[in-house]
Amino acid sequence: MGRPMRGMIILLGLCAMVLAGCGRDRDPDLMTFRASQDGPDEFGILPTKPLQTPQDFASLPPPTPGGANLTDPTPNADAIAALGGRPEVLNRPSGDGALVAYAGRFGVASNIRANLAAADLEYRRNNNGRLLERLFNVNVYFRAYEDQELDQHRELERFRAAGVPTPAAPPEQTE
Repeated sequence: MGRPMRGMIILLGLCAMVLAGCGRDRDPDLMTFRASQDGPDEFGILPTKPLQTPQDFASLPPPTPGGANLTDPTPNADAIAALGGRPEVLNRPSGDGALVAYAGRFGVASNIRANLAAADLEYRRNNNGRLLERLFNVNVYFRAYEDQELDQHRELERFRAAGVPTPAAPPEQTE
C-alpha cells in the first residue's frame, strides 16, 4: 500500500470521527457539570431533630404514609424563627392563595411549564454554540442566553428617571 493510499485512509478515518462527534441524540447541555462519583449527595442529607418523649401519648396524631414526622428537619421554619419571624405562618393551607388567585385573574395556561420547557429546549438546540464548543463540551450557557440578559445599570437609570425608589446596584466591572 502506497503513501497516498495510507494518507487517504487516515483522512477518511478522521472525517468519520469528526462526523461521529457531531451527531447528538441527547438534549444540548449548557452547564457541563458532571458528578465525580456515583455516591450520595452530601448536601441532600439533613440531620433530624432529637427524639423527645411527648407529654401525652394519646395526643399523638396517627401515622400517615408520606406525612411529616416530628423529628423531620424544617430548615425554612427554623430560619424564620431564628430571624424573629413566625414559622407557624408556613403551615397555613392557603398561605399564598390570595397571591395565586390575583396572579391568575386573567387566566393561566395549565401546561405552561411543558410549553416553556419545549420552547427553551428548541432555543438551546438552535443557540448552543459552534461545532468546536459542542465537540469539546465547553460551557456555553451564558453565551446562549446573552441576548436575553438584562442590563442592570441601564434599568436602574430608567427606574430612577421614572422616580421609582431603587437600591444601589453593584459597580460595573471593567476588564
